[in-house]
Amino acid sequence: MTIKGKTKAKAKTAATSGATPGAQTWDTAWLDRMYNNRALVPDHAMYFTRWADASDDAREAHANELNIPYGPTPLETLDVFPAQKKNSPVVVFIHGGYWRSLDKSQHSFLVSAFKNEGGCVVMPNYGLCPAVTISEITMQMVKALAWTYRNIKKYGGDPSRITVVGHSAGGHLATMLLACQWGVYDRKLPADLVKGAMSISGLYDLEPLRHTPFLADSLRLTPEVASMNSPALFPRAAQGPLYSVVGGDESAEFLRHNTLMREAWGKKAVPVCESIKGRNHFSVLEDLSAPWERVNKLAVALMLGA
Repeated sequence: MTIKGKTKAKAKTAATSGATPGAQTWDTAWLDRMYNNRALVPDHAMYFTRWADASDDAREAHANELNIPYGPTPLETLDVFPAQKKNSPVVVFIHGGYWRSLDKSQHSFLVSAFKNEGGCVVMPNYGLCPAVTISEITMQMVKALAWTYRNIKKYGGDPSRITVVGHSAGGHLATMLLACQWGVYDRKLPADLVKGAMSISGLYDLEPLRHTPFLADSLRLTPEVASMNSPALFPRAAQGPLYSVVGGDESAEFLRHNTLMREAWGKKAVPVCESIKGRNHFSVLEDLSAPWERVNKLAVALMLGA
């Protein structure tokens, strides 16, 4: 990805709490406990069922154009939910699933939250590990955002008002896009193509995931790939801001990741760094769809540039 050179490791890693002190080893059982969100939330399947049903309803309720190609491979497609007025703000939502599962179609239920505030919504898919690497997924998202900038006007969106929201692995990707050097990728793209990003339960330090057993076979992270895809190791993004939120009931590692970006980039670049009380890894995303919830209010304010 076209990003600025990494700083020396500013980020504290899980080694301080999950690895043997003074050794280059990791407590793999601890890592599995920290990162396996489905095990931490036994009724996680209920959320997926509810999201799928609500997403079917959302696609019936809102005009849309589905599975538009933004690249050559089968999963390089996106859904657009056009704005009702011209020059409307644009939100690109990136789904999670540890870069290896889930689909944009399961997240259409989030569209109403932005459409009701006058937004134009784009939801991209991406290739899934292990068929592709996280580096390749990141570049697919760069392509998806470039497509959005070039084409969103025909759907009522304003290409100068694009924000990105992502959940979990999608939060990682949203943060990476905030750090992208767009002019290096394409000279015709503005440096501030992404005006701001919101990461919900995002991941910013991928080194611990390299040692997490239940993820190892699918992610196939090398030291180099983990480092080059860890935004907590990058210099502060020139554009912004980044809003970082996490469920208060999530694991100690996800809570650590949430504060990591503020430690790395500072309060000016990360003005919002919050833990949402009583929310787990899945319920915190549902808050994005509810206008009375803090997560929704933050996302809408970001979209509107408030």
